[in-house]
Amino acid sequence: MAEFDLLALIRELRGHQRSDVLLGMGDDAAVLRVAEGMDLVTCVDTLVAGVHFLPATPAWDLGWKSLAVNLSDLAAMGACPSWAQLALTLPNSEPIFVRDFMQGFLALAQREGVTLVGGDTTCGGLAISVTAYGLIPPGQALRRDGAQPGDHILVCGALGEAAGGLACLQADGGSKESPEVKPQQKRLVQRLQRPEPMLAAGLLLRGRASACIDVSDGLLSDLGHLCTAGDVAAELWLDALPRSEELCALFNAEEVLDLVLAGGDDYALCCTVPEALLVAVQDDLAGREIETQVIGRMVAGRGISILGSAGHTFQPRRCGYEHFKT
Repeated sequence: MAEFDLLALIRELRGHQRSDVLLGMGDDAAVLRVAEGMDLVTCVDTLVAGVHFLPATPAWDLGWKSLAVNLSDLAAMGACPSWAQLALTLPNSEPIFVRDFMQGFLALAQREGVTLVGGDTTCGGLAISVTAYGLIPPGQALRRDGAQPGDHILVCGALGEAAGGLACLQADGGSKESPEVKPQQKRLVQRLQRPEPMLAAGLLLRGRASACIDVSDGLLSDLGHLCTAGDVAAELWLDALPRSEELCALFNAEEVLDLVLAGGDDYALCCTVPEALLVAVQDDLAGREIETQVIGRMVAGRGISILGSAGHTFQPRRCGYEHFKT
């Protein structure tokens, strides 16, 4: 399939356009109308074969995930998603792959009211870059730098399950469809391949969370960013860390803690909430059936400590994923 045929296929599949798209795909650039009285929030993420996903990952799942990881960033800012741009680098222009990829991408886009307004295609090793745009009332964006000593640390969403799914796939040679896959493994693989951006949680945290970040590189790594930005320290409670039944059924206790603390690819939200707002925030999140756990508190100082029930300090095996680290 030639490049312009490929672009025509993508335009054919793009689906419904928002009314605030004045000029979408097909020109040198898109023209978008930002609603009066709203701020624009934007983010970009790149997924590279062999780094962010296994080569055997189904195209539909890649399409979904490539948008989901960006919507997770918007969720961490408390923004409502609006538009997206997609840059596809493909080793060949296989129409079946592209159609399946776009169906996954657009399934999430249409569910969340996002319009694909442009992008690029080129030939090379498989890589996917998505830029997402969202809207938020002025002054209401969640940030990383507002945590204060005494704030409670909340996690919205699951921890460790995506990394557990990756471990299952790697142990099975990277195949999702192996007949040996157990029911618990299927749930973990689903968490890895089709993450759910916590957009509803982000909206509920507006004006209430003092700081927020999405967990992509592992809890310890990303919570560390909140500590650095706010010039505070974190105290995690070992017994409060969420451990799903599926993780505990497939991994030993030490492995589970490693996945929960440093596994990455969770796309949960980690936020800090002042004590005076804690109960109301928990009630509202529970009312939306958003899984939430209080896992610690912010304290004066620097760094992260993990405390066991007997007061001992737990030392993790690692802190999370970091590109370019040797």
